Amino acid sequence: MNKKNLIRSAIALVVGILVIGLGDAFLGSFAVRILNLSAIYIILALSLNLLVGFTGLFSLGHAGFMAVGAYVSALLTMTPAQKTMNFFLTPIVPWLANIQVPFILALLIAGLCAAFVGLLIGAPALRLRDDYLAIATLGFAEIIRVLITNAQPLTNGAQGLKAIPKYSTTWVVWGFAALTAAFLVMLLRSSYGRTIKAVRDDEIAAEAMGVNVFRVKVTSFVISSFWAGVGGALLGHMITTIDPKMFNLILTFNILLIVVLGGNGSITGSILGAIIVTVMMEALRFLDMPMNLIFFKTNGLPGLRMVIFSLMLMVVVLYRQRGLMGNKEFSWDMVANLRAVIGLKPRNKGGR
Repeated sequence: MNKKNLIRSAIALVVGILVIGLGDAFLGSFAVRILNLSAIYIILALSLNLLVGFTGLFSLGHAGFMAVGAYVSALLTMTPAQKTMNFFLTPIVPWLANIQVPFILALLIAGLCAAFVGLLIGAPALRLRDDYLAIATLGFAEIIRVLITNAQPLTNGAQGLKAIPKYSTTWVVWGFAALTAAFLVMLLRSSYGRTIKAVRDDEIAAEAMGVNVFRVKVTSFVISSFWAGVGGALLGHMITTIDPKMFNLILTFNILLIVVLGGNGSITGSILGAIIVTVMMEALRFLDMPMNLIFFKTNGLPGLRMVIFSLMLMVVVLYRQRGLMGNKEFSWDMVANLRAVIGLKPRNKGGR
């Protein structure tokens, strides 16, 4: 990166921090919630894109890893009094009743637990390919949800957990979003990142070059599971209540939708897709409510928002199959080329 682009990047970083700070200070509670939810979806989209876009693994088990991370972090950060309040039907297991650890440590443990579950699932499932892998991971995610529902002394079952400490502030979630993006950038620019892309492009050629394809897939799956667990934990600490029904197939599809919209194999695309989808999902919420327009009025059509949103996405997918960014990343050279295309590039002194 040359000096001019480095200065531009530094300015953009400062502007981004200022925008987040001003939003946290002056926006209403609902708008701040959307701002923070965008950051959490960035983490989740980046973690899934590591599998789908960069490793070439079609997985539908992300919601399961999010559930593991959310429950582990919630149980580790709640006070004994809060646990007693939640587990009023069946007492919590004794060894967990009085445990309380700091938030950051709980996040790390939540991510590691999700990674361990990812290892257990990935070892057998990653021997499958394509649709079979998607079905297998979907089945494992449903198994996790069913286990959480029935493990009453450990997870409080279908009642879920309430009064979870609200640790997911604006700076925390956006800090972890930046950390996730930076981690993936460094990973994919390393020699191991090039190995991951080689496996995606041609497994047979990669194996012929001495790459242990199965080990690369498992490692990528475990890393993705770790960040999914962290994202799930942050989500739980933002909304302060979780239950097994939250972590269903629809949640995984929403994250997959962000990845496809932004572009498979693009970190920038996942960030843009997460922000666009999160904001649009809330901006179109008025469609579900009663409307009194000039030509007609409705009494409220629940689900109309999702219909309109799905149609908009279908148009994008039909006319931009590779997503907004494809497999490209944002660069200042891209901005310069765009300015030249639309005629905003300044002319040279010679008048050329």
